[in-house]
Amino acid sequence: MRVSNTALKVEIEPVPAYREAPNNIEAEQALLGAILVNNDAFYRVSDFLKPDHFYEPLHRRIFEVLADLIRMGRTASPVTMKTFLPANEKVGPMTVAQYLARLAAEAVTIINAIDYGRAIYDLAMRRTLITVGEDMVNVAYDAPVDMSPSEQLEAVERRLFEVAENGRYDGGFGSFDDAVKTAVDMANAAYMRDGHLSGIATGLRDLDRRMGGLQPSDLIVLAGRPGMGKTSLATNIAFSIACTYEPAQQADGSVKAVRGGVVGFFSLEMSAEQLATRVISEQAEISSSRIRRGEISELEFERLVTCSQTMRKIPLYIDQTGGISIAQLATRARRLKRQRGLDLLIIDYIQLMQGTGHRSTQNRVQEVTEITTGLKALAKELGVPIIALSQLSREVEKRDDKHPQLSDLRESGSIEQDADVVLFVYRDEYYLMNREPAPGTDEHLKWEASMAEARGKAEVIIAKQRHGPTGTVQLGFEGEFTRFFDRADSDRLPEQLE
Repeated sequence: MRVSNTALKVEIEPVPAYREAPNNIEAEQALLGAILVNNDAFYRVSDFLKPDHFYEPLHRRIFEVLADLIRMGRTASPVTMKTFLPANEKVGPMTVAQYLARLAAEAVTIINAIDYGRAIYDLAMRRTLITVGEDMVNVAYDAPVDMSPSEQLEAVERRLFEVAENGRYDGGFGSFDDAVKTAVDMANAAYMRDGHLSGIATGLRDLDRRMGGLQPSDLIVLAGRPGMGKTSLATNIAFSIACTYEPAQQADGSVKAVRGGVVGFFSLEMSAEQLATRVISEQAEISSSRIRRGEISELEFERLVTCSQTMRKIPLYIDQTGGISIAQLATRARRLKRQRGLDLLIIDYIQLMQGTGHRSTQNRVQEVTEITTGLKALAKELGVPIIALSQLSREVEKRDDKHPQLSDLRESGSIEQDADVVLFVYRDEYYLMNREPAPGTDEHLKWEASMAEARGKAEVIIAKQRHGPTGTVQLGFEGEFTRFFDRADSDRLPEQLE
């Protein structure tokens, strides 16, 4: 019996070629040489290029040393640097000192320094993306039973966001030197900015004076009883910031707001159309109830259309998903910042959000604790202020003095603890309207006097502020247009100037 040789043939697939991680050693050498020849070239790339972005470990160390020398005001040259680098290490046949001298000798010009820097940065991003992709594939193959695909997507999206923002995803300790530089840069920006604010201006002068604007990474809780105007104040601030947005391009090609900002608004209670109607009412000075009923004149309609055309161009983005979880909110906020930019996030309101776990496995206090902790972490991750609206408990209604206190916050333990700033909105007019005595009585005359004093006035109580004073800010309020505004200073009223 004979066996055909063809039956024993085994097809051997070709071994795939080894793929090296993206890099450009020549660009790294050219940039380092340019900096060694003229240290001014360092400042063209220092805003966005870090030692970790270099592929060659020796180049990372060289860039780190020359950066330290230049920032200390010293000259970085092959002579001054060789004592800070390993003397016995070899680069092929050369010592490190000889390699530094060769880098400087072969440098031609510093004109292309920023192009070399961007090439190095882009390749580092590609290497990081490859790592994220490989990890994503490995997790997808060997995912634990309790890890759903949506959780995997959120984890990958978070890492991709961090790559886009920072050029790295590993976190860890940073030097105090970097923190000091950031603090000085913030102080300089506040000094140069109109109004001398370190944060984003809300458009309300007196509130900005107390808070210095909305600070990056702050969780700001805006609370009040129903009818006080929490949502109105939040929409006023959102529109003012989006309307004054002025972008400027940075050295690394990214865009940063020099005034105003891009606003994301999670409206869990109201629809996007209702929110837009409020803003149109405020800007066009037409009652929102009349807009909904169509009881407006032709002239008012033209004014409404003009305002709406202006508003359509502002960077204000609304998500009207009800009952959103903290994980979903974080994912969408990261996506918005990556795609459109983000300078302020507003959530209306905390009690309508859900935690990541099932309600059956945790009580509401635990769930709100998870939500507020997640919001604070998200504010730090995105580097933007977050305004989270919150309801107050009914305990306010049981007191003669209706001014809210920190203890009135629902599930106040976590909200008060996690918030950097707690603001209360209070309008005495609201309570007086509901306590009108019988007409013609002495009580009614006193009531009318109290109403005249309280009409059109509102208070924003700063009950907690980590980096500033507490106190009360007096504002005006037009209920017809749901608009808050600054009241005139008492020493500038017309009757006192006569």
